[in-house]
Amino acid sequence: MERGKNTVSLPTDLILEIFTRLPSKSVARFRTLSKHWASTLHSPDFKKLFLTRSSARPRLLFAVERYRYNEWFFFSSPQPQNRYETSLPLEYHTKFEGDVCQYICSYASGLIYFPFVRIIDKEKPLICNPITGMYDDLPIRGCSRSRGFLGFDPIDEQFKVLDFHSVLTVESGEPEWRDTEDVSVDLYHLYHRCSNAGICINGVLYYLAQTYIEPSFVIVSFDVRSEKLEFIDASCLNDHVEHPSELSLVNSQGKLGVINCKCADAGGIELCMWVLEDVKTQEWVKCVYTLPQNEVLDSCEFKVAGVAATGEIVLCMKYTCDPYYAFYFNPVKNTLQCVEIQGFGAKFDATVEKRGVVYGIVDYVEDLNLNDAEQLKSSISQIKSLCSCCQKGGQHNHNIEEEV
Repeated sequence: MERGKNTVSLPTDLILEIFTRLPSKSVARFRTLSKHWASTLHSPDFKKLFLTRSSARPRLLFAVERYRYNEWFFFSSPQPQNRYETSLPLEYHTKFEGDVCQYICSYASGLIYFPFVRIIDKEKPLICNPITGMYDDLPIRGCSRSRGFLGFDPIDEQFKVLDFHSVLTVESGEPEWRDTEDVSVDLYHLYHRCSNAGICINGVLYYLAQTYIEPSFVIVSFDVRSEKLEFIDASCLNDHVEHPSELSLVNSQGKLGVINCKCADAGGIELCMWVLEDVKTQEWVKCVYTLPQNEVLDSCEFKVAGVAATGEIVLCMKYTCDPYYAFYFNPVKNTLQCVEIQGFGAKFDATVEKRGVVYGIVDYVEDLNLNDAEQLKSSISQIKSLCSCCQKGGQHNHNIEEEV
């Protein structure tokens, strides 16, 4: 029998189904095969199908900062699909070097925003795709350093940055800062922003603030589409929290949640979560959970990564180490799942100087529209950093296998 006589080509629908199960970087490579595949894999229908499939298997995104070296690394790992999974692989994505100063990064709908990055010949805010490494720098607000948060409007599909009462729409061309016309901005002189990162939920950006006189917690709410600012009373947190850094803002089933972790009186770890049940009435509901005893969790420093769509509260070890673990607490069943994330490696924590601080982000979904975003034009791996100490810049080797 002649070779190839019974060769049967696969149906296009089946091929597209296979492509939807690949990482976005692999899809990008297959687009270069031919004009036909470039057109097919760039089509809106395929992008929508890919997003649907990706949403069904969300990932845990890790942003790792090695501040002694002015380095940021981005990794991701699958989230467990069942309670029996005890280990999951880690995938490296990209890295950049640049002095980020003291301002924490902000995340919204697949993009990372750094309010202030010092790179060669410029000091600007920066927005990037942590999976592909594509980025663009943004203009500084007036003469001051930006310290804003990133938000996303799912209706108009627009990213915007809020810095106090100034707004910048992230788009191709030359974006410019502008002041909001909301009358509530007059209240800004009564509040100061806390250092906690903001969170965007269903097109609304939230961040934590405190009053200057008789300090009390408030939540600043910003509707990304209408650009309307509101202030939500959060004085329920006053008697339970000593410092704002103890609090984490989370998306709790589509509602704003605030979580505080502390040691329980009877031993172990206690999670206090306040959920904003009704924005109009500003009604908060408090839940207190005592986590089941776990030798690994009880012996390490950890941070709240968020609340998964499944309702599990996700905790991550604060520093890179080997082995490294993430923890999934189910408040309904009162169960704690300890999952080893394999791949950080021993080199990250060989010394205190080399270890990295880990920021976890739950339910990360790959979106091909972000890969093709017109405003992201440069590769973050080509960034040249500017050392704030010696003011010397240079191109760095970005081989993760050699440097980590």
